[in-house]
Amino acid sequence: MRSTPQVVVAGGGLAGLVAARHLAGGGVAVALVERRETVGGRVRTLERDGYRFDRGFQVLFTAYPAVRKELDIEALDLRRFEPGATVAGPNGRSTLADPRREPGTVPSMLSSPYVSVGDALRIAQLWWDLQRTEPDELFAGDDERIDAFLRERGFSENFIEGFIAPFYGGITLDRSLATSRHVFEYTFRMLAAGETVVPAAGMEAIPSQLAARVREAGGTIRTGVEVESVVTNGSDSSGDDRVDGQVTVETDEGAVDADAVVVATDPPTARDLTAVSSIPTDGRGCVTQYYALPADTDLETGRRLLLNATERGPNHVVPHSAVAPEYAPEGTTLLSATYLDEQCEVRGPPNRSDAGCGADESDAELADRTREALESWYPEQGFDGLETLHTERVPFAQFNQPPGIHDRLPDVRAPAGPVYLAGDYTQWSSIQGAMESGRQVAKAVIDDLSR
Repeated sequence: MRSTPQVVVAGGGLAGLVAARHLAGGGVAVALVERRETVGGRVRTLERDGYRFDRGFQVLFTAYPAVRKELDIEALDLRRFEPGATVAGPNGRSTLADPRREPGTVPSMLSSPYVSVGDALRIAQLWWDLQRTEPDELFAGDDERIDAFLRERGFSENFIEGFIAPFYGGITLDRSLATSRHVFEYTFRMLAAGETVVPAAGMEAIPSQLAARVREAGGTIRTGVEVESVVTNGSDSSGDDRVDGQVTVETDEGAVDADAVVVATDPPTARDLTAVSSIPTDGRGCVTQYYALPADTDLETGRRLLLNATERGPNHVVPHSAVAPEYAPEGTTLLSATYLDEQCEVRGPPNRSDAGCGADESDAELADRTREALESWYPEQGFDGLETLHTERVPFAQFNQPPGIHDRLPDVRAPAGPVYLAGDYTQWSSIQGAMESGRQVAKAVIDDLSR
């Protein structure tokens, strides 16, 4: 082995960037390669004509432990959502807020058809129970679907179907609430403990900050380089191929020899490169469409999400320019609508343009559905001026997380030889999972190389 260990990180998403930073900080010579021209993986932002379009609706939970460890939160110049949401449906619109932070909203919340006095009391009890549990413990123990968990705790059907289904549909891309209760409990705790935010410059500011930290620590980043294969080269007489073996990373620009490689690509590519069958490759997709409206348009949500209590139309609408004015030119209202596909299971490469949610609907058809929904929620307003700006189709936005899956996810050391995994698919599908995986894999590599 060389006097200074050489490590290649394949993939420049959040997990790969965090891994590269900690490896470089641990005295390892790190080269990160990314097939796209920019880093960030699924966390990217398109800037065009004065607008900022994130790659699908994405937010940052400031209470995530890994976010607090890995990011300079103040430097991101964050813009904050108001807690809660406005729910729209056949019974009109009603706002459900966080009564701990906005006590004055309690009377209006209790008049909503989507929450009863009993629901409010059960929410308070759930907050109390979860805040006494360490975050790392929330993925332990028995598991079940979110809807089953909530019904067992006595929540009403109106609350589950009218509020939780669209709200957690936006978090898990699973409006059916078939996702693991552990995801619900963890995110519910984070929502109660912190804020929901976006950087003023768009979500891509997060990987941009991480990339700068990689370079500051001495690591290198090369974009536009695709990894084609990872080949281990055996071990010496000690027989420990993880410690003493070598690995060759074949790229479209040639071969690179290293003492270890961290595969931090998307799940399907990671499975192809490592042959680790426990990497989940069944995913959920979504379509997020962005629109411009006249500046005087007021959806009366403030800086809250607008949730659809029914399954017709988009799952949720986001008032981007109300939350972050920097997302749109002055004098313009920027909205987005996100559509989910419960049957969107991607088993092929995640960048296929012909796969995934909403593939059979044109941009114009989606815009018509959004306009019809808005007109039904706001009969006093007109939406003829709704202008479609951008459509972002994300066939593989998250891997499926049914009950029990987190016990079956691969370890960072799952591949044979000096090959390691970094990605939310070693933890759970989230920014927290990706960043924590990057930290853990860096520690594993440094520990093994130091032996």
